[in-house]
Amino acid sequence: MKFTLSWLKDHLETEATLSEIIEALTDLGLEVEGVEDPRDTLGAFRIARVVECRQHPNADRLRVCDVEVRDGPGGAAETVQVVCGAPNARTGMLGVFAPVGTHIPGTGIDLAAGVIRGEESHGMLCSERELMISDDHEGIIDLPEDAPAGARYIEYAGLDDPVVEIAITPNRPDALGVRGIARDLAARGLGTLKSHEIAPVTGGFASPIGVQIAPELREKGCPLFTGRLIRGVRNGPSPDWLQRRLRAIGLRPISALVDITNFFTFDLNRPLHVFDADKVAGDLRIHPAAGGETLTALDEKDYTLDAGMMVISDDTGPESIAGIMGGAATGCTGETTNVFLESAYWDPITIAATGRALKITSDARYRFERGVDPAFTEPGLEAATAMIVDICGGEPSNVVRDGAVPDTARDYPFDPRRVVSLVGMDIPAAEQRATLQALGFTLRDGTASPPTWRPDIQDPADLVEEVARVASLSRLEGQPMPRPQVGVPDPVLTRLQRREGAARRQLAALGYNECVTYSFIDADAAAIFGGGGDDVRLDNPISSEMTHLRPDLLPGLLRAAARNQARGFMDLALFEVGAAFDGGEPGEQHLQAAGILVGATAPRDPHGARRTVDVFDAKADAEAVLAAIGAPARRQIARDVPAWFHPGRAGRFTLGPKRILACFGELHPRVLRSFDIKGPAMGFTVFVENAPQPRSRTTTRPALELHDLQAVDRDFAFVVDARVEARTLVEAAAGADKTLIEHVAVFDEFAGPKAEAQMGAGRKSVAFTVRLQPTERTLTDEEIEAVSARIIDKVTAATGGSLRG
Repeated sequence: MKFTLSWLKDHLETEATLSEIIEALTDLGLEVEGVEDPRDTLGAFRIARVVECRQHPNADRLRVCDVEVRDGPGGAAETVQVVCGAPNARTGMLGVFAPVGTHIPGTGIDLAAGVIRGEESHGMLCSERELMISDDHEGIIDLPEDAPAGARYIEYAGLDDPVVEIAITPNRPDALGVRGIARDLAARGLGTLKSHEIAPVTGGFASPIGVQIAPELREKGCPLFTGRLIRGVRNGPSPDWLQRRLRAIGLRPISALVDITNFFTFDLNRPLHVFDADKVAGDLRIHPAAGGETLTALDEKDYTLDAGMMVISDDTGPESIAGIMGGAATGCTGETTNVFLESAYWDPITIAATGRALKITSDARYRFERGVDPAFTEPGLEAATAMIVDICGGEPSNVVRDGAVPDTARDYPFDPRRVVSLVGMDIPAAEQRATLQALGFTLRDGTASPPTWRPDIQDPADLVEEVARVASLSRLEGQPMPRPQVGVPDPVLTRLQRREGAARRQLAALGYNECVTYSFIDADAAAIFGGGGDDVRLDNPISSEMTHLRPDLLPGLLRAAARNQARGFMDLALFEVGAAFDGGEPGEQHLQAAGILVGATAPRDPHGARRTVDVFDAKADAEAVLAAIGAPARRQIARDVPAWFHPGRAGRFTLGPKRILACFGELHPRVLRSFDIKGPAMGFTVFVENAPQPRSRTTTRPALELHDLQAVDRDFAFVVDARVEARTLVEAAAGADKTLIEHVAVFDEFAGPKAEAQMGAGRKSVAFTVRLQPTERTLTDEEIEAVSARIIDKVTAATGGSLRG
């Protein structure tokens, strides 16, 4: 919605500055999207006199002009030379001069001094198109002799009127007219709303064109239709003030009749339409379309009407798409002398449905589908009649009408105390009543009745909102909420929420970048990761790529990695913490912390530190997350992993056979191909909820346990079958004495042809170190040997191997 400052002041008596008005509009909920001040773009252009105009010596179509330039009316004169190509340039004329350095809006260039065909030029004499006033560029602007030389052209031409553009929310149709905006500002206290009395225009004869609303539309589609014939009009150009006002808001002046209807659309939010009465056959009927009718509208496009769309027809057929756009056949032209002026109230839902179906956007549809003032239907007709008669002449007929103004009266309880309870603002009751009355509400006996131009008021809470926004929500001060108990409050975060935060911080500290992806993925991706069933399929998906709830976080991370690789980022470390879904019922979800590694571990450098990521990177990061969330350090590693991991290059951490803490490893090449990932990729998924909570519920850290006795390290090497896993030896050795053995770690594996040549076919050697940590006294040699013997026995029994000699 655009309007000029002078247009606003036609309705608002105010001394407020433009900046104060702009600030108040945004604070009232009418957000200012932009302000165009012509003084910023056209302020440098001044009225100047051509004291001499002579033919250019080196060009037939150019003239050399000596231009007398002044800083203001009566200011000191300076003569500059300008080369001009306009055919109407002449000695003694007054034109519009742009000095060197001026930005010319019509061409987009900054004016510079130059030499044209050997003659210097220090400025420009401008046409209307170069100032973007109109499309006229046949010659430079030729001003009358009484124009004040040296004055700013925009001030002389009345173009120094700032244009304000505001955003209108769908619930404020009253602000689609300048008067509605002025009403809000007056209620805020920025001025006084001017009186706007509309006197009925007396008709001189009966209208030869009647109107009739089909019975099925009287209740819903078109409750009221009014009109009158005006004969003997002169449809020439509209007055300059009207043309300037329409141009300022981006509309092109067409003719006086059309410009008047456009003016009322923006001035009073009253869309109108004028028919060329000589082209109308018989009376006008408002009825539903039968379906299949065609109409060439004023935008010169052909539209085929569906059954039920409201249409205005004469005896020959449809002449207008009701409330949206008139037909070209009965449109007004320069030869029009008799017009039928229409003002009606149309059902917003019907207009919106028709406009969407026909894909027509018009100012009339924009207003009718939001809801105009039904009570202003006939007064708007009277006001437009008066302006048409004043500008175009003519004689109006009596008003013809069918239907009645729909009853929109409604009352809501008004309690000034609710402003405190709902908004938290302490506004005096008298101020609240004055605000509502300034907005047009009627107050009586503890109730408030909204005006007919406010269809958005549908609840007592809306009354509170009106009072609060006019008083300004910026006055709202934050107040501390009452504490439910004295002392230190209980923790707000649950244990799972704290664990989730710890996982997120740990992954960020490891150098991963966090992703936040949709919980919805496509069916193929869901099937790859074990989901995709009907129980997790959405009934109304956003798109074909978001049809199912995700069974795992890895699909979203792989999609993000593919997008980054497509843009040249090949080395990636991404993670996400969020919910994955086991089913479609409430509660059938679990919390995951997942990450992927793609590419190399570091950028290229001369020291050879760069290497491709491998499964042990994913394993180490998964272990770091488990440690951060407090998972037990003693856990098992199993090889049976989900199908989206590479067999033999993946594993899972478990506590027993059923409690899975995490899965990690290289992602299957088939999965990477389906997601268009280049190169190997490692991934892990930590099941945050599966880690047991610590037995101690204290919030303090346990005491640091230090040992003052020397630890003892012993190394062992066993010859075992080549198929035996190293973890079998580690677990067997650790179980030999759980009190003394603190740590077991593999440090060497000797396998392959050379090993088999020494130890036999299908054999290998695995070496590990065992740390014994006494707690009460230093171990004797005999005790160390006894533990070593138990370790040998345990490993031999578990693997069938033997101690390497």
